[in-house]
Amino acid sequence: MDVAGDMGERLKNVQQSVRELRRQQPWRRISETYGLDTLDQDILACTIASEGEPRIAWMYQELQPGVSSFYPTPALIREMFVMNEQESAECHRRLTLDSPLIRSGMIEYDSGDIFCPIKPTPLARSAFFGLAEAKSPSIPGAVRVPTQSTWDDLVLPDQALRSLREFMLWIDHRQQVEGWGARITGGPVALFAGPSGTGKTYAAEVVANALNRPLYRVDLGLLVSKYIGETEKNLNTLFDAARQASIVLLFDEADALFGKRGEIKEARDRYANMEVSHLLSRIECHRGPCILTSNLRQHIDAAFLRRFQVIVDFSRPDAAARTEIWRRHIPAKAPLDAAVDFDLLGTEFNLTGGQIRNAALHAAFLAAGDGAPLSPVHFTSAVWSELSKKGTELSLSGLGRFAQYLSTEESV
Repeated sequence: MDVAGDMGERLKNVQQSVRELRRQQPWRRISETYGLDTLDQDILACTIASEGEPRIAWMYQELQPGVSSFYPTPALIREMFVMNEQESAECHRRLTLDSPLIRSGMIEYDSGDIFCPIKPTPLARSAFFGLAEAKSPSIPGAVRVPTQSTWDDLVLPDQALRSLREFMLWIDHRQQVEGWGARITGGPVALFAGPSGTGKTYAAEVVANALNRPLYRVDLGLLVSKYIGETEKNLNTLFDAARQASIVLLFDEADALFGKRGEIKEARDRYANMEVSHLLSRIECHRGPCILTSNLRQHIDAAFLRRFQVIVDFSRPDAAARTEIWRRHIPAKAPLDAAVDFDLLGTEFNLTGGQIRNAALHAAFLAAGDGAPLSPVHFTSAVWSELSKKGTELSLSGLGRFAQYLSTEESV
């Protein structure tokens, strides 16, 4: 009896079965969606196996004395795959925070500990077994922001778009650059600077959506406490929770907290500066993308500006950009009156991108309420309403050639 030959034939058949399974669903869809290669797939398969075959879960327990878990550890995976030192290092890189496998949201792993079990997430259970997904991770002091916008929705100067894509390079290719020997402690951290309404938060939504990561806006008001020491504790809770999740953190309108260090006149000033320093330190060391937005770039401490990997400047859109923003934010199936001229909307209404998005949606609701196509009357009324939000005295001159469409009741 040729035992060796029989074993070799069985292994050959198993390998062929594995290759065929990689081309089938859901493996093919998952791999293409998240950019997982064969090693990523093998690690994921080991992790999800105990959910599909209980006997494998019991086997994992027997093979890992001292580890009370039905899921494999990196140490066990390395032994099962008979990895050498170089292959083990590569396996470790596949489990870092910015690796495609972790970013996919399919597994949970406390990065760095080879004896910590790798567990499947509700997303993985849903993908492989059709089980319902759990709610989004809870990040104390932060609120999840919906991210449905794409690159096609952004209207920005070429330089700003290039800077945004460069920021994504720091995330997408971190594993490769670290493999070359680079030492990267945390980040990347980006500053989106520009006037209100120019698309800073909107761009953050696009970036998070492109990365396939949830976006969480940090509410600084929930973190900062009047009691000494509480702010640091709140910040630690926030970043400790964020470390366990593959997310994008957004510090919106961070001017006040990230401003220039104040002069120390009393004990409270010293603690305030310590809180700022602690926050900057946690942001810099956090191994995950952070985006800070600022209406006044000059208010950001110069020493901290040097620590940003990418700075993206946002400016008010010119007439051509405004025209394009109008086109992209009118609902695609909305009926349009023949008198609607997008070029004229762009030249006559000197609005920010945020104001245009609001006015476009407002105009659509006005038209729907009238049971009529979108017309210059609806756009004029929506823009007038948007301008009135400033709380300053309005002038018909701000409507340009559209002033004729404003009703007498609205102009009062």
